[in-house]
Amino acid sequence: MAWNPGALRWLGRLTCVALLVGCVVSTDSPPDSSPAQPSVAANVARNVILFIGDGMGVSTVTAARIFDGQSLGLSGEEHSLIFETFPHVALVKTYNTNQQVPDSAGTATAMMTGIKTRAGVINIGPQALRRNCQAALDNPLTPLGVTAGERGKSVGIVTTTRLTHATPASVFARTPERDWESDRYLPESDRALGCRDIAYQLTHFDAGGGLDVVLGGGRAEFYGGGFDGNRVGEQDDLIQEWLDGGPNRTYVTTQDELAQLRAAQQPGQQVLGAFSRSHMTYVAERTPDTTEPTLAEMTSAAIDLLAQAQDGFFLMVEGGRIDHGHHDGKPGYALLETQAFARAIEAALEKVDLEETLVLVTADHSHVFTIAGYPVRGNPILGLVVENDDTGEPLPEVAVDATGTPYTTLGYANGPGAVPGQPRSVPEVGAGAVYQSFVRIERPRIDGSLDYSETHGGEDVALYGIGVGSDRVGGVIEQNRIFDIMIRAFGWEDED
Repeated sequence: MAWNPGALRWLGRLTCVALLVGCVVSTDSPPDSSPAQPSVAANVARNVILFIGDGMGVSTVTAARIFDGQSLGLSGEEHSLIFETFPHVALVKTYNTNQQVPDSAGTATAMMTGIKTRAGVINIGPQALRRNCQAALDNPLTPLGVTAGERGKSVGIVTTTRLTHATPASVFARTPERDWESDRYLPESDRALGCRDIAYQLTHFDAGGGLDVVLGGGRAEFYGGGFDGNRVGEQDDLIQEWLDGGPNRTYVTTQDELAQLRAAQQPGQQVLGAFSRSHMTYVAERTPDTTEPTLAEMTSAAIDLLAQAQDGFFLMVEGGRIDHGHHDGKPGYALLETQAFARAIEAALEKVDLEETLVLVTADHSHVFTIAGYPVRGNPILGLVVENDDTGEPLPEVAVDATGTPYTTLGYANGPGAVPGQPRSVPEVGAGAVYQSFVRIERPRIDGSLDYSETHGGEDVALYGIGVGSDRVGGVIEQNRIFDIMIRAFGWEDED
């Protein structure tokens, strides 16, 4: 039985808001305790879909809920995003084995292999040091993409980041350095040992005959400079190598090409779509003439293509630019990306049968992103704080700090919006503004440049579950337990 939002009396109407990336779910009053899911038998899942909102911590979910509701004319606080209606919820510990506050490579590895590991490595055991090729070769972990392919499942990836970025790479790759997306920064000595860059591993992945649907950004990682790419070899063309590596393979680069392919419904077809040179365009920066599909369109297309598989599928969908919006200190960008992520989940639920599908929604980590002050109910979430007076009624002017300066509801503990000294300047607000933070930090990138971006947060994130096997979602769990929930839903491991 497919998910039917209209069947839930308290979910209210579905409304399309063109500016804010499409249909969202509205509640005009707080939900009651009615179940958010029809009864699902405790049987084996044919399909598993894991949605990862990269950087979508609990504060991001709360702010996005309010932002979403306010786009519909509500005060916002009473609103619910579609995945918040799922019947099963857990809190997830996100630390890496060597870091209190994690990175996406280590957290994605935990979810894809069932084993926690170091920051910066992908599907490599915690014994291996970062950037140590030989240790990585000696301590490989097997990701779910490999296991699913070998067991006859079709495997798909959808992301708004580069396809070679840490989270999508965790489905198929092994590397001691997440930044080895192409061979640009892969030392020749490590190549001689047998380490390969992530783009190479994607196009030469052979478990189950190869990845079946891969949709996202990052064309440049697959090409040499002769094709405006990042690879060392001037004429490198990994896309052509992938096309030549198996029958019935198709490469697409535009929204229209993906739509045509989806309509053709050719069984057994493998699809690689790279719709941008690097990461896909922020929702806030999309233009009417874009050739990039939305996250919802990619998710729908992936499900249509994977659903033709005889033995079911595993699909990982990443809302990857939620994370980037926060790193840039732009909560408006992050919240728009979270809306698009919720819209993709809604699109998936309209297509799958929850009596044979497990759907999980989570984040890999949080951010140092806060919702603070004492703003009145319904205060614009991206705006300046307005407080109530002593009687509990809104004041006519914005609140100010001890120096007489207004402040925002949203802010960061660190990042590019750091304000040195006092008095603090009046903050900018709005979807494109860089919001203020306390501490400016810098870290070196692999290319030697400095990164001034905001950092991840170390608090727990939420896991939401619906469908077959979702009753295993609950309590406070280690992040690697998400892997266990998925393989047990598939029936591949007995219960403890």
